[in-house]
Amino acid sequence: MIYALLRAMESWLVEADLYRYLQVFDQVAFRTAGAGLLAFLIVLAFGKPVIRWLTAQKIGDLAQFDVDALNEALQSKKNTPTMGGLLIAGAVLVSILIMADLTQGYVQIALVVLVSFAAIGGADDWLKLTAASRPGGSRQGLHAWEKLLFQLGFAALAGLFVFRAAQSGFAGDEPVLGHVLNLPFQKTYITPIGEVSAGLLFLPLPIFVVLATLLIAGLSNAVNITDGMDGLAGGITAIVSIGLVVLCFISGYEEAARFLLVPYIPAADELAIVAAAMGGACLGFLWFNASPAAVFMGDTGSLTLGAMIAYIALVIRQEVVVLIMCGFVLAEIGSVVLQVGYFKATKGRRIFRCAPYHWHLHMGGWQETKIVARMWILTLILVAIGLASLKLR
Repeated sequence: MIYALLRAMESWLVEADLYRYLQVFDQVAFRTAGAGLLAFLIVLAFGKPVIRWLTAQKIGDLAQFDVDALNEALQSKKNTPTMGGLLIAGAVLVSILIMADLTQGYVQIALVVLVSFAAIGGADDWLKLTAASRPGGSRQGLHAWEKLLFQLGFAALAGLFVFRAAQSGFAGDEPVLGHVLNLPFQKTYITPIGEVSAGLLFLPLPIFVVLATLLIAGLSNAVNITDGMDGLAGGITAIVSIGLVVLCFISGYEEAARFLLVPYIPAADELAIVAAAMGGACLGFLWFNASPAAVFMGDTGSLTLGAMIAYIALVIRQEVVVLIMCGFVLAEIGSVVLQVGYFKATKGRRIFRCAPYHWHLHMGGWQETKIVARMWILTLILVAIGLASLKLR
């Protein structure tokens, strides 16, 4: 919004000798920092009122496991309100609308992903958590197949829009690097000033959409599974978001992309604003979600954050690097898949004490705060490894 107003009023501002005072909003870096700070402040400002409203609605949640000892340990969280993801999604939405260039196609698609996945999570949370107050109370959230169907559908649409947006940004016979499969250790350019490397794999529309669908829906569910301890998912997402800001700047500036021999994606630097808004919102949410948590994000927040991380990774063609950054999140969903599969195959035997993996650690004697702090540290290391891997071409 600010950027659009600046463009619309540019001539008048120049004539009035006022443009020099506002030209800082022309800089993506400044608007990125502004988006992160704005999202943080929005969550802080609205945190307590939203938590009071959620508490008044009796919107609380308590996960149930097949381990009695763990269920007993979680009784202290029984009355903590959930659906706090409204704060995160709302803050990110407002920050993007104010700070980003809304004429840019990738930003528009980001808004679609944000709103659609927040709606899926919000509908699930609301139906599940208000069931007792409705006549009959039979509707305990969205059915698993309904939730997955919506996730896959919106993810596929996002992939289709990204493919079309990348095509529209190029002319002539220039390769559309937005469709390239960016493999580890592979050079996108022969040299920083050379041509595009031979042998790059450019994905056709059907394969690109399948990849986008799996990545967005998969990472959305992975973050959702990780959201189980005070500050765990919020802290990890905040750290990953900072890494995404760096990746967006690299991908969106041709000199930087060519220097590191990675795909240059025109206008991808605007997505740094989106990533910064996510990071700022998550940091603000940690103000209330740090142990002992005053609110949980619920599916409204976790599904949205996972989808947004995957979407940005898809646009900038850094899926592998982002998956490295999200290593613990992937371990979480992997532990659930392994546990369920092994339990069914062996008719009752388990690999872990409890899944997802953070509860396995907790049942092994690790304190919740220690698990969260160590997973934050691990994620910081993984983000550093992911960024450092860009030089390995």
